[in-house]
Amino acid sequence: MLGRMKSLDLNLLLTLDVLIQEGSVAGAARRLNLSTPAVSRSLARIRRAVGDPVLVRSGRGLAPTPRALDLHGRVKSVVEQAQAVFAEFSQDIDLATLERVFTLRANDVFVGGYGGRLREHLGRHAPRTVLRFVSEGEDDADALGGNADLYIGSLQKFGADIKVQRLFTATFCGLARAGHPIFDGRITPRRFSAYDHISVSRRGRSQGAIDAALAELGLERHVSVITPTFHAAIFALADSDLILPSMPRDLIPGVERLGLNLRPFAVPVPVTPVTVVQAWPPRLDSDPAHRWLRQTIKRVCGTPGSAAQPF
Repeated sequence: MLGRMKSLDLNLLLTLDVLIQEGSVAGAARRLNLSTPAVSRSLARIRRAVGDPVLVRSGRGLAPTPRALDLHGRVKSVVEQAQAVFAEFSQDIDLATLERVFTLRANDVFVGGYGGRLREHLGRHAPRTVLRFVSEGEDDADALGGNADLYIGSLQKFGADIKVQRLFTATFCGLARAGHPIFDGRITPRRFSAYDHISVSRRGRSQGAIDAALAELGLERHVSVITPTFHAAIFALADSDLILPSMPRDLIPGVERLGLNLRPFAVPVPVTPVTVVQAWPPRLDSDPAHRWLRQTIKRVCGTPGSAAQPF
């Protein structure tokens, strides 16, 4: 019996239920939208699985055996429970009563630029939900580790099964204190490279695309401070002549609202924009609440005027 159960296709329960109700292979085939030979093969498998003829010829139709009648009540109950489960998943969720903690692995660019509006939206529509932001981690392999519901950050090489959706393109500017001497004249690559820089890198790196662009001009900069986040870098600027050369424009409105004495400027060398995506594991792709969260994030990130304007 155990060997038979191991190979049992649970779809056969639905077929058995319909066969008993119809008393006909042809009738069951119509109900199940299958061919008559396919239902006949399923009936043969059912007979082998339960060790009973299940349905026998009676006149022009098929009559259930006593064993089949004994099983039918339990089979019908299982089928109805399964249908109820799928019906529940297909229904819209009640956002007003949804209680769930969403864990988002994201950097401070997203949290600072969009986190407030996202929480405001969830507060209006799903007030019992919680947003839990965790850091990106030092390795790209950690993107969806630690039971994270979503990764929000730069596009990277994900596994083939990971679902990915583009959110927006992040562009960059420079940032320095308002009275910085760099603003005393035209900001050229040479004047830009003359001041100490801050590098923002969760991996602790000091070199990047800006260095390559300066090298093509025969110039070199000095990175004297490395921080893991942009917010840490911002507060390091206020009392120094340091320059933050790659400030995401999406964070500039927040800097202005805080009244920080900082001033953005156009970087005089090319700074490559970064594609920001949201990514999630396949186990959450069909989850109604998760799907609603993804749609909400996409909508919030696409709000007109959400990003800072060019300088």
